[in-house]
Amino acid sequence: MHLNADFSRRAVVHGAALPWQPSPMAGVERRMLDRIGGEVARATSIVRYAAGSRFSSHMHGGGEEFLVLDGVFQDEHGDFPAGSYLRNPPGTSHTPRSEPGCTILVKLWQFDAADRTEVKLDTARIAAREVPGRPGVMATPLFADTRETVRLERWAPGAAIVLPPQGGLEVFVLDGGFTEGGEVFAVHSWLRLPIGVPLTAAVGPHGCRVWIKEGHLRYVAVGAPTTG
Repeated sequence: MHLNADFSRRAVVHGAALPWQPSPMAGVERRMLDRIGGEVARATSIVRYAAGSRFSSHMHGGGEEFLVLDGVFQDEHGDFPAGSYLRNPPGTSHTPRSEPGCTILVKLWQFDAADRTEVKLDTARIAAREVPGRPGVMATPLFADTRETVRLERWAPGAAIVLPPQGGLEVFVLDGGFTEGGEVFAVHSWLRLPIGVPLTAAVGPHGCRVWIKEGHLRYVAVGAPTTG
Protein backbone atom coordinates (compact mmCIF):
# COMPACT_ATOMS: atom_id res chain seq x y z
CA MET A 1 0.00 0.00 0.00
CA HIS A 2 1.11 3.53 -0.80
CA LEU A 3 -0.88 6.27 0.94
CA ASN A 4 0.38 9.88 0.96
CA ALA A 5 3.74 8.37 0.03
CA ASP A 6 5.06 11.33 -2.00
CA PHE A 7 6.95 13.34 0.61
CA SER A 8 7.58 16.19 -1.82
CA ARG A 9 3.88 17.12 -1.72
CA ARG A 10 1.56 18.65 0.85
CA ALA A 11 -0.62 15.95 2.43
CA VAL A 12 -3.84 16.39 4.41
CA VAL A 13 -6.13 13.89 6.13
CA HIS A 14 -9.12 14.87 8.25
CA GLY A 15 -8.97 11.84 10.50
CA ALA A 16 -12.30 12.29 12.23
CA ALA A 17 -14.06 11.90 8.87
CA LEU A 18 -12.43 8.56 8.02
CA PRO A 19 -14.10 5.20 8.69
CA TRP A 20 -12.32 2.92 11.15
CA GLN A 21 -10.58 0.00 9.43
CA PRO A 22 -9.95 -3.32 11.18
CA SER A 23 -6.44 -4.43 12.06
CA PRO A 24 -5.38 -8.11 12.25
CA MET A 25 -6.36 -8.09 15.95
CA ALA A 26 -10.00 -8.09 17.09
CA GLY A 27 -11.02 -4.84 18.77
CA VAL A 28 -8.11 -2.83 17.35
CA GLU A 29 -8.99 -0.45 14.51
CA ARG A 30 -7.14 2.29 12.66
CA ARG A 31 -7.40 5.34 10.50
CA MET A 32 -4.41 5.57 8.15
CA LEU A 33 -2.74 8.93 7.51
CA ASP A 34 0.29 7.82 5.51
CA ARG A 35 1.65 4.38 4.75
CA ILE A 36 4.27 2.58 2.67
CA GLY A 37 3.98 -1.19 2.98
CA GLY A 38 1.64 -3.93 4.08
CA GLU A 39 1.03 -4.99 7.67
CA VAL A 40 4.68 -4.19 8.37
CA ALA A 41 5.00 -0.65 7.07
CA ARG A 42 6.36 2.84 7.42
CA ALA A 43 3.12 4.28 8.71
CA THR A 44 1.37 7.10 10.53
CA SER A 45 -2.04 6.13 11.92
CA ILE A 46 -4.72 6.85 14.48
CA VAL A 47 -5.30 3.54 16.29
CA ARG A 48 -8.26 2.73 18.54
CA TYR A 49 -8.28 -0.07 21.12
CA ALA A 50 -11.72 -1.20 22.28
CA ALA A 51 -12.10 -1.86 26.00
CA GLY A 52 -10.42 -5.14 26.87
CA SER A 53 -8.61 -5.48 23.53
CA ARG A 54 -4.98 -6.33 23.05
CA PHE A 55 -2.36 -6.72 20.34
CA SER A 56 0.00 -9.65 20.05
CA SER A 57 3.53 -9.35 21.43
CA HIS A 58 5.89 -7.88 18.87
CA MET A 59 9.34 -6.34 18.43
CA HIS A 60 9.79 -2.88 16.93
CA GLY A 61 12.06 -3.54 13.98
CA GLY A 62 11.90 0.07 12.85
CA GLY A 63 10.83 1.78 16.06
CA GLU A 64 7.48 3.02 17.33
CA GLU A 65 6.47 6.51 18.50
CA PHE A 66 3.03 7.33 19.86
CA LEU A 67 0.92 9.83 21.75
CA VAL A 68 -2.08 8.65 23.80
CA LEU A 69 -5.07 10.74 22.69
CA ASP A 70 -7.68 9.35 25.08
CA GLY A 71 -8.21 6.47 27.49
CA VAL A 72 -5.31 4.45 28.90
CA PHE A 73 -2.76 2.51 26.85
CA GLN A 74 -1.23 -0.43 28.70
CA ASP A 75 1.57 -2.94 28.29
CA GLU A 76 3.90 -4.88 30.56
CA HIS A 77 5.88 -1.68 31.17
CA GLY A 78 3.02 0.32 32.68
CA ASP A 79 -0.24 2.20 32.28
CA PHE A 80 -0.09 5.31 30.10
CA PRO A 81 -3.04 7.74 30.30
CA ALA A 82 -4.11 10.38 27.78
CA GLY A 83 -1.25 12.79 27.15
CA SER A 84 1.47 10.13 27.46
CA TYR A 85 4.21 10.27 24.81
CA LEU A 86 6.40 7.21 24.18
CA ARG A 87 9.25 6.28 21.89
CA ASN A 88 10.12 2.58 21.60
CA PRO A 89 13.30 2.39 19.51
CA PRO A 90 14.33 -0.45 17.19
CA GLY A 91 14.94 -3.66 19.13
CA THR A 92 12.38 -3.04 21.88
CA SER A 93 9.27 -5.16 22.29
CA HIS A 94 5.98 -5.20 24.18
CA THR A 95 2.45 -6.61 24.32
CA PRO A 96 -0.01 -3.69 23.96
CA ARG A 97 -3.48 -3.77 25.51
CA SER A 98 -6.10 -1.49 27.00
CA GLU A 99 -8.62 -2.57 29.60
CA PRO A 100 -10.60 0.73 29.52
CA GLY A 101 -9.95 1.36 25.81
CA CYS A 102 -7.81 4.09 24.25
CA THR A 103 -6.92 5.97 21.07
CA ILE A 104 -3.34 6.74 20.04
CA LEU A 105 -1.50 8.58 17.28
CA VAL A 106 1.28 6.20 16.24
CA LYS A 107 4.25 6.30 13.85
CA LEU A 108 6.08 3.12 12.81
CA TRP A 109 9.37 2.43 11.02
CA GLN A 110 10.52 6.06 11.16
CA PHE A 111 13.53 5.79 13.50
CA ASP A 112 17.20 5.91 12.63
CA ALA A 113 18.40 2.29 12.75
CA ALA A 114 21.00 3.19 15.40
CA ASP A 115 18.58 5.08 17.68
CA ARG A 116 18.25 3.42 21.09
CA THR A 117 16.71 6.30 23.04
CA GLU A 118 13.58 5.29 24.95
CA VAL A 119 11.13 8.02 26.01
CA LYS A 120 8.16 7.77 28.36
CA LEU A 121 6.60 11.13 29.25
CA ASP A 122 3.40 12.21 30.95
CA THR A 123 2.87 15.54 29.21
CA ALA A 124 0.36 16.59 31.87
CA ARG A 125 3.32 16.92 34.23
CA ILE A 126 5.40 19.10 31.87
CA ALA A 127 4.86 22.85 31.98
CA ALA A 128 4.38 24.58 28.64
CA ARG A 129 6.73 27.50 27.92
CA GLU A 130 6.41 30.68 25.91
CA VAL A 131 8.28 30.52 22.62
CA PRO A 132 10.52 33.56 22.00
CA GLY A 133 9.67 35.35 18.77
CA ARG A 134 6.39 33.49 18.33
CA PRO A 135 3.62 35.46 20.06
CA GLY A 136 0.60 33.45 21.13
CA VAL A 137 2.50 30.14 21.20
CA MET A 138 3.23 27.94 24.22
CA ALA A 139 5.31 24.79 23.70
CA THR A 140 5.92 21.54 25.57
CA PRO A 141 9.09 19.77 24.33
CA LEU A 142 8.83 16.02 23.90
CA PHE A 143 11.97 14.95 22.03
CA ALA A 144 14.88 16.45 20.12
CA ASP A 145 17.98 15.12 18.42
CA THR A 146 19.99 16.03 15.32
CA ARG A 147 17.30 14.56 13.05
CA GLU A 148 14.05 15.93 14.43
CA THR A 149 12.16 17.77 17.14
CA VAL A 150 8.80 16.74 18.56
CA ARG A 151 6.62 18.93 20.75
CA LEU A 152 3.14 19.98 21.73
CA GLU A 153 2.10 23.55 21.02
CA ARG A 154 -0.85 25.56 22.26
CA TRP A 155 -1.88 28.40 19.98
CA ALA A 156 -3.86 31.35 21.34
CA PRO A 157 -7.28 32.18 19.83
CA GLY A 158 -6.92 34.24 16.67
CA ALA A 159 -3.12 33.90 16.57
CA ALA A 160 -1.27 34.06 13.26
CA ILE A 161 1.14 31.10 13.10
CA VAL A 162 4.17 31.24 10.83
CA LEU A 163 6.70 28.43 11.08
CA PRO A 164 9.41 27.99 8.44
CA PRO A 165 10.89 24.52 9.11
CA GLN A 166 13.95 23.46 7.14
CA GLY A 167 13.30 19.73 7.10
CA GLY A 168 9.58 19.25 6.67
CA LEU A 169 6.75 19.38 9.17
CA GLU A 170 3.80 17.36 10.46
CA VAL A 171 0.95 18.87 12.50
CA PHE A 172 -1.83 16.88 14.19
CA VAL A 173 -4.74 18.69 15.86
CA LEU A 174 -5.52 17.63 19.44
CA ASP A 175 -8.02 20.36 20.39
CA GLY A 176 -9.53 23.41 18.70
CA GLY A 177 -8.61 24.19 15.14
CA PHE A 178 -6.95 26.41 12.53
CA THR A 179 -7.13 27.34 8.87
CA GLU A 180 -4.28 26.73 6.42
CA GLY A 181 -4.27 26.91 2.64
CA GLY A 182 -7.97 27.81 2.69
CA GLU A 183 -8.74 24.54 4.52
CA VAL A 184 -10.15 24.14 8.02
CA PHE A 185 -8.34 21.75 10.36
CA ALA A 186 -10.25 20.35 13.34
CA VAL A 187 -9.65 17.64 15.95
CA HIS A 188 -7.66 14.71 14.50
CA SER A 189 -6.84 16.57 11.28
CA TRP A 190 -3.30 15.93 10.04
CA LEU A 191 -1.12 18.10 7.82
CA ARG A 192 2.28 17.23 6.36
CA LEU A 193 4.28 19.95 4.62
CA PRO A 194 7.34 19.07 2.53
CA ILE A 195 10.83 20.44 2.92
CA GLY A 196 11.00 24.16 2.21
CA VAL A 197 7.27 24.85 2.62
CA PRO A 198 6.41 27.06 5.63
CA LEU A 199 3.35 26.68 7.80
CA THR A 200 1.09 29.74 7.67
CA ALA A 201 -2.03 29.22 9.77
CA ALA A 202 -4.83 31.30 11.28
CA VAL A 203 -6.00 29.93 14.64
CA GLY A 204 -9.72 29.65 15.31
CA PRO A 205 -11.66 31.51 18.00
CA HIS A 206 -11.23 28.75 20.58
CA GLY A 207 -7.47 28.38 20.16
CA CYS A 208 -5.72 25.19 19.18
CA ARG A 209 -3.48 22.49 20.63
CA VAL A 210 -1.32 20.48 18.24
CA TRP A 211 1.35 17.80 18.10
CA ILE A 212 4.26 18.80 15.88
CA LYS A 213 7.17 16.89 14.36
CA GLU A 214 9.76 18.94 12.50
CA GLY A 215 12.92 18.27 10.50
CA HIS A 216 12.47 14.53 9.97
CA LEU A 217 11.59 14.57 6.28
CA ARG A 218 15.26 15.08 5.48
CA TYR A 219 15.67 11.42 6.47
CA VAL A 220 12.68 9.71 4.90
CA ALA A 221 13.38 5.99 4.99
CA VAL A 222 13.32 4.77 1.41
CA GLY A 223 13.93 1.19 2.57
CA ALA A 224 10.76 0.72 4.62
CA PRO A 225 9.41 -2.84 4.31
CA THR A 226 6.76 -3.52 1.71
CA THR A 227 5.47 -6.86 3.01
CA GLY A 228 4.42 -8.22 6.36
